[in-house]
Amino acid sequence: MRAMGIGEVAKRVALRPSAIRYYEKAGLLPAPDRVSGRRRYGEAVLERLAIIRFAQRVGFRIAEIKLLLDGFAVRPPPERWRRMARQKMAEANLLIREATTMRDLLRRTLRHKCPKLVERGAAVASCPRAAAVAKRRAPDR
Repeated sequence: MRAMGIGEVAKRVALRPSAIRYYEKAGLLPAPDRVSGRRRYGEAVLERLAIIRFAQRVGFRIAEIKLLLDGFAVRPPPERWRRMARQKMAEANLLIREATTMRDLLRRTLRHKCPKLVERGAAVASCPRAAAVAKRRAPDR
């Protein structure tokens, strides 16, 4: 197995070296060996980075990815992935429902010559689905 420098790894996975250093600092990548102070990586880091990239693409945050990979050199166990993926899918389904409600509310207001935003805002309180979306979207105070 040939060791690679951070630049070569970055090039092979289409990331910046700073992203790789960030993943190390965040605990997503194990600390690499060093030769004369330079990072040296084995081929396994490419798999790990592919998993990180995929997990980010499907909505996992850094802390969630760290939990997913915790205790495993390269690949997490399938049962851990399935459990976390089901949870993430439930979150995605909720976001989809919220976005659909938002779109429907906007579409309804656009059908009217005068959108009557005050009346529509009052109506949101009487619609459980819309009220739930509005509550989650309200700014923290």
